[in-house]
Amino acid sequence: MTALPAGAYTALVTPFTEDGAALDLEAYDRLVDAQLAGRVAGLVPCGTTGESPCLTEGEQVELVRRAARAARGRAVVVAGVGSNNTKKAVEAARVAVDAGADAVMLVMPYYNKPSQEGLFRHIGAVASAVSCPVVLYNIPGRTAVELSVDTLLRCLDAYPNVVGLKDASGGVLYCQELLARAPRDVLVLSGDDPLTLPLMSVGARGVISVTSNLLPRAVSEVVEDALAGRFAEAREKHRRLFPLHRALFAEPNPAPAKAALALKGRMSAAVRPPLVEASTECRARLAALLEGLEA
Repeated sequence: MTALPAGAYTALVTPFTEDGAALDLEAYDRLVDAQLAGRVAGLVPCGTTGESPCLTEGEQVELVRRAARAARGRAVVVAGVGSNNTKKAVEAARVAVDAGADAVMLVMPYYNKPSQEGLFRHIGAVASAVSCPVVLYNIPGRTAVELSVDTLLRCLDAYPNVVGLKDASGGVLYCQELLARAPRDVLVLSGDDPLTLPLMSVGARGVISVTSNLLPRAVSEVVEDALAGRFAEAREKHRRLFPLHRALFAEPNPAPAKAALALKGRMSAAVRPPLVEASTECRARLAALLEGLEA
């Protein structure tokens, strides 16, 4: 199984028209081009930041296809295919690969609250349905269920194409236990921008970032410095970005990220219900932070 590269991956937002009714594909293409110019290692369309629960199947296919067409040879495309319906997740994974994705990302089934055995079987169904790399996404704060390290180790034993983890467990303990016990190499990527450097200090090798939608090169440099062992430089750059990392999650993601991109004239701030656009206070905070970073 071909390994995925270490580095900064961008959890792509999905630009909409002002009323949110349709995709703004011109803005999406510009966003993807900006990520590639910023030398990110990977693009992650149709994840939570991409508002995947509010996208049609046709929209998801188009987003993956356009990202893959632009990124070919320059970055890998890891398509979000998660669902709380195993059959739908299997089909979404197959469709994403057909659309050009290099790998798929599978969030744990939300709302259903399956057992660990249920999670294992869900992951196995998707991993068995595709030959591409599979990145698991553990984010118990959103799914109400946590993929245990023991279950993840079972997956690594049973499915060679399970190669990575997006770790949004909220701390650094999960990553450490996994890497201490893993029977083979596994690519751990931070799922929280503020925790990128702490996680990399204990063995993670990158991030799936929201902030890189805005500042792809700056986020990539933090990761590159850490991978090269230049932790003093990485720490200084990480600290500079930290207030923006926090501000982008002051309100439900991706409303603040889209507001910040709108402030820079890159797309509309529109999100789809049940989300709402970022508040006036959030926009003002973001404007001040962006001005300071660009000064």
